[in-house]
Amino acid sequence: MLATEIMKNFSIFFFTFILFSFSLFINSCKKNKDKNCKIYNVSSSSKSSHNNGQNCIDCHTYGGKGEGCFNVAGSMFNSSDKTPMVSGYISLYTEANGKGILKSKINVDQSGNFYSSDIGEVSGLYASITGPKGEVRYMSQPLKTGACTSCHGNSTAIITAN
Repeated sequence: MLATEIMKNFSIFFFTFILFSFSLFINSCKKNKDKNCKIYNVSSSSKSSHNNGQNCIDCHTYGGKGEGCFNVAGSMFNSSDKTPMVSGYISLYTEANGKGILKSKINVDQSGNFYSSDIGEVSGLYASITGPKGEVRYMSQPLKTGACTSCHGNSTAIITAN
């Protein structure tokens, strides 16, 4: 009788231990996968980046190889010679032509890229870009995605300003 009671208690303990260990394993895997997305990244005029003209969000997304999960990212070029614009910024508004509420202003970095992992949903916002000489250009349609170079440079013109 005592041996049966000991086996029963051991079985309960062993099952509980296995269940607890499994839950720790599952949670640690989940944390490792989204650790990448908890990294805060935003471009600034003092930083440089890489892969100008490519779709940044291909790598900087949940499960991607890049650090941080960007909500919006792209590349900007000078109108005159199509070289990367290393000064300027993108603004995101709730209404077209720079009207409504300014939701975010993101500086272009030294590689001509802009990116942010901290602005939330960008779908439905309107973008404007301001070049180094103060030229402002407005996107006439609201954003469908924050992956700007998924269209610009592919199905639509690259993003340019002076």
